[in-house]
Amino acid sequence: MAQQGSPDSSSEECTVLEALPNRAATLICSEHAGKVTELYCTPCLTAVCDECVAGQHADHSTLPLAQAVEQHRVILQERVTAAKTRLPQVTEAQQSLRDIMQQLSSQRNSIEEDIHTAFSELHKTLDVRKSVLLMELEVTYGLKQKVLQSQLDSLLQGEEGISSSCNMTEAALGGGNDAAVLQAHRDVGERLSELACKGLPLQPEENDQLDLLMESEGLRKSIHNLGTIVTTNAVASQTEASGDGLEHCIVGQPASVTITTRDKSGGLCKSGNAIISAEVFTPEGSIADGEIVDNKNGTYEFLYTVRKQGDFSLAVRLYDQHIKGSPFRLNVNTSTGSSEGGAKRRSAKSPGGGSRSRQRGVRRTGSMFSTPKKKVNPIEDDLIFKIGSKGRNKGEFTNLQGVAASSTGKILIADSNNQCVQIFSNQGEFQNRFGVRGRSPGQLQRPTGVAVHPNGDIIIADYDNKWVSIFSSDGKYKAKLGSGRLMGPKGISVDQNGHVIVVDNKACSVLIFQPSGKLITKFGSRGNGDKQFAGPHFAAVNNNNEIIITDFHNHSVKVFNTEGELLLKFGSNGEGNGQFNAPTGVAVDINGNIIVADWGNSRIQVFDGNGSFLSYINTSADPLYGPQGLALTSDGHVVVADSGNHCFKVYRYLQ
Repeated sequence: MAQQGSPDSSSEECTVLEALPNRAATLICSEHAGKVTELYCTPCLTAVCDECVAGQHADHSTLPLAQAVEQHRVILQERVTAAKTRLPQVTEAQQSLRDIMQQLSSQRNSIEEDIHTAFSELHKTLDVRKSVLLMELEVTYGLKQKVLQSQLDSLLQGEEGISSSCNMTEAALGGGNDAAVLQAHRDVGERLSELACKGLPLQPEENDQLDLLMESEGLRKSIHNLGTIVTTNAVASQTEASGDGLEHCIVGQPASVTITTRDKSGGLCKSGNAIISAEVFTPEGSIADGEIVDNKNGTYEFLYTVRKQGDFSLAVRLYDQHIKGSPFRLNVNTSTGSSEGGAKRRSAKSPGGGSRSRQRGVRRTGSMFSTPKKKVNPIEDDLIFKIGSKGRNKGEFTNLQGVAASSTGKILIADSNNQCVQIFSNQGEFQNRFGVRGRSPGQLQRPTGVAVHPNGDIIIADYDNKWVSIFSSDGKYKAKLGSGRLMGPKGISVDQNGHVIVVDNKACSVLIFQPSGKLITKFGSRGNGDKQFAGPHFAAVNNNNEIIITDFHNHSVKVFNTEGELLLKFGSNGEGNGQFNAPTGVAVDINGNIIVADWGNSRIQVFDGNGSFLSYINTSADPLYGPQGLALTSDGHVVVADSGNHCFKVYRYLQ
């Protein structure tokens, strides 16, 4: 088949070539039959024969065809090689996009689950509040009705006494029988005098008011604005960094880098909440302290302090990808009057989180160049470390709830929405994780409470599966208990006899089982009485084998013996010392002091064994947000599930 040249070719009629039979490497000219093309016209980019050169290509420069072919062969090979070098980049970019898409899908699924969970909890909270109001209505109505009924009964009794005595007397008076009159005077005369002056409850002793004050408008507005999907369009390839701290800084003095996020077209992003990480390092791995501040307008500040002189690198990443120009070379010098023993720095790294400062920016007041504040109150050092962030990997959590600590130096976390239990050392080192999502024995659907049996077994309350699962210390399934008896188990504990104490949040009751599954005791019902609960959460056991329960919606802590008799109740709704706004986690120290996580007030309170307020565990250095489970570690520290911040924290605790 002849090949047609391009329409704008100046040698259109001379570019049709075909190979001679059995001579694949020889080309013949289509214009001059039988003529072999042995030359190459450089201007026309085509092979030509000697007649073509003598004719219309007479003024054109030519090369031997073999030489031209070899030159083109080299050029084409170079271009093929150059093009192929892009293939790994394209493959890597494809994989990166697939990873981002997979992570995006995972995030969507996680958030979808979080939304369902959050609104399910709200529904439950509303249902509990509805039940409490209905109970309050019945109690209030009952008290009023009892007073009025008692008054009515007294009046009816008085009426009956007066009527019968009068009827008897009137019958005697009307009969004309003198003896009957004398008899009546003797029998009822005195009685009539008493009835005539007897004090009767003639004025109402109660009123008929029963009103409902339902201030729901504010709640409706809050619900209307409840929840926000947070994201940005920022991409690392367009995002820039600027500022003096980008190239150099002075030892011991805070430096600042401004990060400006941009979208794929280079346009400025005007909202915050991007996930930015930054680190200052040397080849030896030395790291400077720093923190990222979100200005909420698409720009961020990385504030850091380097403690020694030298050449460093500064890496800034957006969504784990280097921004434009990163990593940057950074020169650190000393200056006159500067001292390495300057103001004590504040670390922005969370222990166990590696060397990188990675966070959503947190807006704060003051200059972006201001020196981090010194710690004024030494009790802020109560926070030893924290572990975790939101996610589904090891050391990441989604709605962590129950916490337990073993005598062998382990911390166990019930990672509720990830359907697993994660195990760490007392120092925060990840050790193990087990759990498979499902509704069959040995699987976890919504683990909420966790405890460790003296024999080493791990006991897990599964709210959605409505049973308690028992695993070996290495996470192998052994048995379950409470199936068919539990409606929604939440907290769990083990008493001095090795019995399993289960707080049934949904049924508002407490059940005590033998490890074999035999039910020993059950007590509690829904209500606000002393032996009733409104959404009980967690349990602990003291050295006297007394059971301590947090009564979430009744804003109190209650202590029972093993027969379910109430021994002590303390707490009321409020923000003061000894008051609660929905207590959750609870633990007891060796002295019998009771430690309580105050969920709604985001704090931890300490009480003596009689329920008298002693102190707070100071959490102001890194505030809690909706703490849940709480336990005492074997080395005497307090560990708490900081559910709203997707991590657990360990605090010093002076017993």
